[in-house]
Amino acid sequence: MARHEVVVVGAGLAGQRAALAAVEAGRDVAIVSKLHPLRSHSGAAQGGINAAVGAEDSVETHIFDTVKGSDYLGDQDAIEFFCREAGPTVVEMEHFGTIFSRAPDGSLARRPFGGAHFPRTIYAADRTGLALLQALWERLGSERFTLYEEWDLTNVVVRDGRVQGIVAFDRQKGDFAEIAASAVVLATGPSGRIYAHTTNAHSCTGDGVAAAYAAGAALKDMEFVQFHPTALLESSILITEGARGEGGVLTNASGEKFMVRYAPHVKDLASRDVVSRAIVTEVQEGRGFTGPYGPYVHLELMALGRERIESRLQEICDFARRFAGIDPVTQPIPIYPAQHYMMGGIGTNARGETSVAGLFAAGEAACVSIHGANRLGGNSLLETLVFGKQAGLAAAAYAEGAPAPAMRATDLEEATAPLRRWSSRTDGEDPSALRAELQATMERYAGIYRNEADLMEGIRRVRALKARFERVRVVDRSSVYNLNLTDALETGHMIELAETIVVGAYARTESRGAHARTDFPARDDARWMQHTIARRTPEGPNLSYAPVGYTRWAPTERVY
Repeated sequence: MARHEVVVVGAGLAGQRAALAAVEAGRDVAIVSKLHPLRSHSGAAQGGINAAVGAEDSVETHIFDTVKGSDYLGDQDAIEFFCREAGPTVVEMEHFGTIFSRAPDGSLARRPFGGAHFPRTIYAADRTGLALLQALWERLGSERFTLYEEWDLTNVVVRDGRVQGIVAFDRQKGDFAEIAASAVVLATGPSGRIYAHTTNAHSCTGDGVAAAYAAGAALKDMEFVQFHPTALLESSILITEGARGEGGVLTNASGEKFMVRYAPHVKDLASRDVVSRAIVTEVQEGRGFTGPYGPYVHLELMALGRERIESRLQEICDFARRFAGIDPVTQPIPIYPAQHYMMGGIGTNARGETSVAGLFAAGEAACVSIHGANRLGGNSLLETLVFGKQAGLAAAAYAEGAPAPAMRATDLEEATAPLRRWSSRTDGEDPSALRAELQATMERYAGIYRNEADLMEGIRRVRALKARFERVRVVDRSSVYNLNLTDALETGHMIELAETIVVGAYARTESRGAHARTDFPARDDARWMQHTIARRTPEGPNLSYAPVGYTRWAPTERVY
């Protein structure tokens, strides 16, 4: 059995930053990742990272924009800390070797993003996440920690009220193994593959969030699911908000620049929830296009000119040409909203501490909460670095004084017992079929617009899938790269998390940020200015509520 002081699960930006902080604090650190670190989903982030730099902008404005963008559900003390760390974090990443785009005067180039009063999104063309990931990986240095590559997390082991380690599946060898650790940091990223149409990679199945939930950790605000307004039709590949930040506009089938109806002041640069609902409304009211891959509207970049499009939106050009067969220099891009980000996750404080001693979380797997009901573009890359560092520091400090982990021989047996049943069955449910049904269910019943009848049906269907998953069968008996087994592991995680989303959404009888109830269209601050807390029980998620942290800004009407 392997043993380390700190185990970080996930090797994207949050995981690597946590590992770097723990390594530099002198701890023995391991990273467990289902992918090679440079293939982590952080590398798919395109548009940029927010920071108030330069005399024209201010940290105070960044704080307010984030509070307003969250529809006042974000914890303001955490948001203040987050925004004050933004400038130093960007400077640190530049010193680590990130090659950011530059303005003509040599300063950091900045572009406008939705929901912001000032162009504060610093970028590396439209490959910002990849640039940050490569620089951080080089800084971390593979000789400074132990890497368990292509390992799937199955369980977080908790005993005596604290973490003892994890159980994971080694895809290359086909073995399950225990890794003892005094502190575990979960940085496993998104769970967007719960939905049929998502910008998330196929690896984004919520493994760490589900493992924390099963281990007794509280989940927070799971009903708040962000849909990105501009995803490439058919494939749902992300078309960065930076395309609108550069001057791109949305048009309907009549050629109207329709965002003036929904956000008269900022138009196409309203927050993501506002723009997504506007696109869906245009389609529902008959002003969208129709085609073999569903309804859509256009994103027009042509007026920007070839040089600007191809220099600042290189990846978007490549995606449009390769996956849609169109040239954005001369043709509009067909787009429609797709699931993009989970505002909810494992409940943590600003140090990454969860409700379980020794268990920490950071990045999209966590909910601090700084995004509240809606995340502003450009804040997610910043979140991974700011709170990844804090979680790594806190985990290192905890591990230094914690008792030695006490894994038992039965931990592995107990964790793998259900999996052995899956492989021993002669008939049962196909995990891929269950996954496809789950994705269709979430898309239909818990999407951009929600109502009581749909959410009730969503709960019924998700729970039916949960019951059927008890009879899941793994037919592949191979030991090396058994993707049938990993499919089953991931599908189980996705079903658990989907239930928390639909149950939380059904309970929240208001509209706030990305949670839009057509039967309760108004925000209800008197009743619902509070976080949803979900804890796992045999009957499903048990919901309770916690107050939102305030410092200075009382809720007001949120308009753009």
